[in-house]
Amino acid sequence: MGAKFLLTLGFALSVAQAFGAVYYVATDGKDGNVGSKDRPFATLNKANAVVHAGDTVWIRGGIYDLHDTVFYSRYKMTAGILLTASGESDDNRIHYLAYPGERPIFDATNLPVAAGGEHSDGTPEGAMYTSPIVIAAKYLHLKGFEVRNTPMIHNSNSGIFLYASKHIFLEQIDSHHNAGPGFFANDGAANGGGHIFLNCDAHDNYDPLGWQGDGENADGFGAHYQKPGEGDTTKFIGCRAWWNSDDGFDFINQEFPVVLENCYAMGNGYSDYGLGSPKNGNGHGIKMGESTLGGGRHTIRFCAAWKNKATGFYANYTGVGSKWLNNTSYMNKDREFAMASTLFDSEGNRIAEVAPLTGDNAHVLKNNIAFPNRNSQVGECWEKITSQNIDHYVDCPAGENNSWNLKLDLTEDDFESLDDPSMTVTGKDLSTIAGILGPRNADGSIPDVGFLKLKKGSRAIDKGEDLGFPFAGEAPDLGAFEYGMPSSSSAQLSSSNSATSSSSAAGSSSGTDAFIATPRNGHLPALHNARGAALVFDMQGRYLGTLHPEQLRFGTVAEVLRTKFRAPGAYIVRQRNSLKKVK
Repeated sequence: MGAKFLLTLGFALSVAQAFGAVYYVATDGKDGNVGSKDRPFATLNKANAVVHAGDTVWIRGGIYDLHDTVFYSRYKMTAGILLTASGESDDNRIHYLAYPGERPIFDATNLPVAAGGEHSDGTPEGAMYTSPIVIAAKYLHLKGFEVRNTPMIHNSNSGIFLYASKHIFLEQIDSHHNAGPGFFANDGAANGGGHIFLNCDAHDNYDPLGWQGDGENADGFGAHYQKPGEGDTTKFIGCRAWWNSDDGFDFINQEFPVVLENCYAMGNGYSDYGLGSPKNGNGHGIKMGESTLGGGRHTIRFCAAWKNKATGFYANYTGVGSKWLNNTSYMNKDREFAMASTLFDSEGNRIAEVAPLTGDNAHVLKNNIAFPNRNSQVGECWEKITSQNIDHYVDCPAGENNSWNLKLDLTEDDFESLDDPSMTVTGKDLSTIAGILGPRNADGSIPDVGFLKLKKGSRAIDKGEDLGFPFAGEAPDLGAFEYGMPSSSSAQLSSSNSATSSSSAAGSSSGTDAFIATPRNGHLPALHNARGAALVFDMQGRYLGTLHPEQLRFGTVAEVLRTKFRAPGAYIVRQRNSLKKVK
């Protein structure tokens, strides 16, 4: 127990030479250079033109002034950086990584943005949207940089835009002060999705000039337009969204499941470091809906939402319920949990204005905390079906083992702390202030603060249902934080999104869950030699080989690694759903 589950990227020079080419990009580079460390490229567009699966691009620190665009004809938009070169698999990606110890910043202040209106005419001049970084590829890994200051004319422009992509892994990326969403994944193509957003931040995004309204579309994170039965599940793990003018997390028109784990949403619906209140911004912390075809049954677990302009957790009139497990909602302006739902026919036509979801279609709410206890469409629902002349309150699912079911009436004395800079400070950049939304640790985790955590004697301790996650007491606690277990304050996983390795002897073939296990609060059982085959990765998350059970019987994992790979350094080892760094 207590082993770090996030194994950060770092140098593994002793083994890196076994892989593809290595390139460098720097602010003082030239695209006519060879892309070496001494003669780096100037742009990621140049790197995109030469890379292949297995290659790594190291991005040196500094401010990259994006002042030119390329036209992406497939989506009829323009981009400062357009990444189209693809890796081949989760084990053979293309890596775009911040050089260790340095911080690349892609600044879009001078980016020429599209002037098109509500529709594109198919030309670069008439394009609707512009983004600093557009990804239209498969199997990429991007880590460790900022994207900021995207302007707009008529339409909201995302900081990072994914279109019809597959298995993109974004890690420790900060997208802020953009005139549109921080991150937008548009997976409206067959077999798309399967992305991982790990320990990313989206904050202070605000679109004041959009034709749809003041602040209408600047969400922190969005995933949209994936059709039922197509693609893979996209996951947001350890991500934070605050002071975005619309919502923190928004998944409207997403008909394929999304997972949120250990994510945080604060102060959404406001702008200008909390001083402004855009009239068209919705202001929900975590909004999961609207599913009209029944495919958007999402999972939201171990997340916290506080001080949002509207609700903390919102179902957004969806037609199919989601799973809301071990979340904490605190001091949101409207409601803590709002499970507003409705009914659609098989073609996606609305057949009720408001209606509770029941049976297998109902929302699942377990082990959640609402403080104060302000909820709607939970336990008692408003039902309005005009065609049947139904217009009244009815009983509806209220969940199990939540603070409202147990009538705990929690108070400040149940928590270690309800005081954090994000609760009290406005007019300042919270990303620079120590606290739950302050600077991340080097491994991507957030500071270990007491905010919203239960304290000894809290009435929410041991009141939950066992959902299969580790817990410290006689039963799981309520809310996002388990008392008595060391906490990393952020979900953690390997820096490789290796889910479907060709060497599948080490575990299941169940997609990303096979490799990306996320034990509660980062806790991980010890790694044992006799548990079956083990996949081995370098510290860049790239697959090296497999150690089979018969090999593991003749010494420790470290001894076998040294014998097999004959190189010093650190490795990531996975056995089933356990990960460990071995030197």
